[in-house]
Amino acid sequence: QIGLVMDKKLLMESSKLPKVAERGFVVHKLIEAYDLLRNVTVYQTKPGTESDLCNFHASDYIQYLKSIDEIYTPDDEVELDHGLGYDCPPLDGVFEYCKWIAGGTLTAAKALVNRDVDIAINWTGGWHHAQRYEAEGFCYINDVVLGILELRSCFNRIFYIDLDVHHGNGVEEAFEMTDKVFTLSLHKFEAGFYPGSGSLTDIGSSKGRYYTVNVPLKEGIHDQNYCTIFDRVFDAINRVFPADAFVLQCGADGLSGDPLGGFNLTEMAYGHCVNRVLSLHKPTLVLGGGGYHIANTARCWTYLTSVIIGCQLDVDIPEHEYFTLFGPSFELPITTSNRKDLNTPEYVNMIVRTIE
Repeated sequence: QIGLVMDKKLLMESSKLPKVAERGFVVHKLIEAYDLLRNVTVYQTKPGTESDLCNFHASDYIQYLKSIDEIYTPDDEVELDHGLGYDCPPLDGVFEYCKWIAGGTLTAAKALVNRDVDIAINWTGGWHHAQRYEAEGFCYINDVVLGILELRSCFNRIFYIDLDVHHGNGVEEAFEMTDKVFTLSLHKFEAGFYPGSGSLTDIGSSKGRYYTVNVPLKEGIHDQNYCTIFDRVFDAINRVFPADAFVLQCGADGLSGDPLGGFNLTEMAYGHCVNRVLSLHKPTLVLGGGGYHIANTARCWTYLTSVIIGCQLDVDIPEHEYFTLFGPSFELPITTSNRKDLNTPEYVNMIVRTIE
């Protein structure tokens, strides 16, 4: 049984973020165009409550988000607080946005907790940078942490896997001192690349020491290299951490052509990782995340939806409302560039051997 969280209000709220305006609509219209909705149970979002948000976030931060609409207009010189500003501008209706973004992931997590579905998908979720006290990196609310906490009410050990090109710092920091949530992040790691954390030596602390694994990668990694690394690390962790449920963040900014990325992946690498997780037949929460080439993100997440369902998609994009975005090829597969993969066999072996 597969659940997909999707409704117009959630898609409208997710479009408030300028970096991904309309992305949710483009993704879900392509999923519809491929007639995938008949294979899933579609869930309407129940927006999160203030109490839900405070399960992770500090009450004064949530109060600040509530008040920001009243105290701020774009022309003001008012001093912003709690991380709002450059990469997290104060959106019009930011508190409502946060309730819906959190609600989408909580709706999916609750479907798993209630055993209504085996796999629950929320492509509007995956905002993994937000901290307890502040917004960060386009993320105002950490729906991922809230979803994991919801799953923990039923499943003892959670394995969180982050495929976004950026390190999943907010989720890692939330669970770095517990042995109940294992966090794995594969990401680009180099001087000046946000968020600058997630080195090989970041392994958790206290009871959570060795329950955090980071795979710091260099620019230009391609599918084969990425999948080889994923398999070796994933297998090593599964040998020592038998998870009761999985959470998979599928940030699509690792795809070739992403304006904020620097990797050279196609949808096939993401599909490989999803298949590896699903092969263990555990309850799985699948989330979106980054992905700033809108058409390629829609290609990837539609393909992943088909992988989860277990069906083949036609190469030609079906005609639909956003068809023109998919030119000039109008095909589903993502093409790579001739960018060099700086992850040498020696570097890859060093990383994997250190982790193993």
